[in-house]
Parts: sequence; structure tokens; C-alpha cells
Amino acid sequence: MPSVPRVRVADSELHVERRGEGEPLLLVQGLGCHTAHWGEPFLAELERDFELILYDHRGIGRSAPLIGDVTTAGLAADALALLDVLEIERAHVFGFSMGGMVAQELALAAPERLRTLTLAGSSAGGTQSKATSGEVVQALTTAVLSGDRRRALDVGYALVVSRGFAADRSNYLAFEEVARDHPPSLGTLLKQQAAVFSHDAYGRLRSLQVPTLAVHGTDDRILEAVNGDLLASLIPGARLELLDGVGHVLYWERPERTAQLVREHAAADVG
Repeated sequence: MPSVPRVRVADSELHVERRGEGEPLLLVQGLGCHTAHWGEPFLAELERDFELILYDHRGIGRSAPLIGDVTTAGLAADALALLDVLEIERAHVFGFSMGGMVAQELALAAPERLRTLTLAGSSAGGTQSKATSGEVVQALTTAVLSGDRRRALDVGYALVVSRGFAADRSNYLAFEEVARDHPPSLGTLLKQQAAVFSHDAYGRLRSLQVPTLAVHGTDDRILEAVNGDLLASLIPGARLELLDGVGHVLYWERPERTAQLVREHAAADVG
């Protein structure tokens, strides 16, 4: 299906792409990331079984510039509006990191619109979850505020992938190529960061009635794997899949395995 350049939602316009065939799968990206950050290996695996709905959050990539602040609930409203505009009644949803927080809010607000939910490298937020360590936050913030994009990319890459994956320098090249295009503004990054820090679905997830899979890498230094365990324990019927030795951007390190987990989780849905 051809790409749809932009779709109007509320007071913004979102860049949207559609590819593949099958049941719709909405992919919700993390902080500062746009559609290309999913990586072709992961998308190529998924599009054999799903119609993929890829989009950039407001202020990110090729979407309209961000005006005002953002919250995970507000970004979830964008996702729901996008499904409405595209006339998609129900979809499988895969949310990564901040995108997983957005996906939680989407599932809580409109559970009837989700067939299944996959939360990858994400967190319920609140004081009960394990936040990113101060050391990691400081390293990332200092690199971004330096204004040196090369430094920010190098520091960020070293933290979002596992140590083993980072040790192979050839893995860096594709990541670097994607990061060069449509870099987010510092203001947008800070506003998304604030949305992540304020996200708190801990007290509400026990009411969620959507088939849910939590996937986490055991070498995740951005949001440690204990957060995936907590998500699976809170959401009724949810299960946890740990990827041994894998970092935060698990779909980048293990595209085939991550796609397989999404495929199997969707196939188990009988609703």
C-alpha cells in the first residue's frame, strides 16, 4: 500500500507510512525517534504478516513542528486519532520505550481498538518502576546539550545497544545513517523527556483487558529489565519475554526474534 505523507490529527499533522499486507500493526516509536529508526530488517520481517502503520510523533521526523508540551496520554490521543482517520477499527500495537508508555495510555483509553499489545523496553512509570539511572541520564543530557551531534550520537548509541553489539563497529554504520536524517530539536527532546518522567500508569494497568506481551533485553541500561517484569505482573494475563544479552533497542539488535515474538503474540489472539 502506498505511503501517506501526512495525516491531520487535532492541531497537528503526522507523517505516516503504510506497508505490507495483513492485519494492521501500529508501531509507536520512542523518544526522539522517527519511522526510519525501526530499521529495515525489523520492518521487512513484519510486513510479511502485517499491514504496518508507521508514523512520526508530533515534532519528530517529517511530522509538523511541536507546539506546546506533550504527555504520553496526549501522544496516545494522536495515535487514536490516526487510527480513526485511517479508518482502522482494531489494530495490533507495538510500542517501544516511550512509545510503550504511549501504547499503555492508548490501551487504557480505548481497549476495544487493540487486538494485542506488545510493550518493548518500556515501563509503567511512577515511583514503583525503576527509572533510568542518574549516571545514564547525566551522560545523555551532557552529550545532547554539548551541541556536538557526533558526540551525542556516539554516547547515545553506546547506551541504547548492548555492550556486545556495540563492540562490533560495523553495527554502528546503519544506526549512524538513520540518525543523520531529520534530527529532533533539543526543545522537542526535552519535552518528550518530561513526558517520560511524568508517565505513571502503575495504578491503572491492573484494569487493562488487552492481550499483552512485555519484551525486554537483559542488558538494557536505559530502562532495566525489571521494568518489563513489573509490566507483566501488573497487566492481567500478560507475559514477559527476556532477550538475553540484548540492550534497549532490542528490535535493532534482534529484528528476527522480535518480529517472531510479535507474530506469535498476534496469532494467539482469538478476539
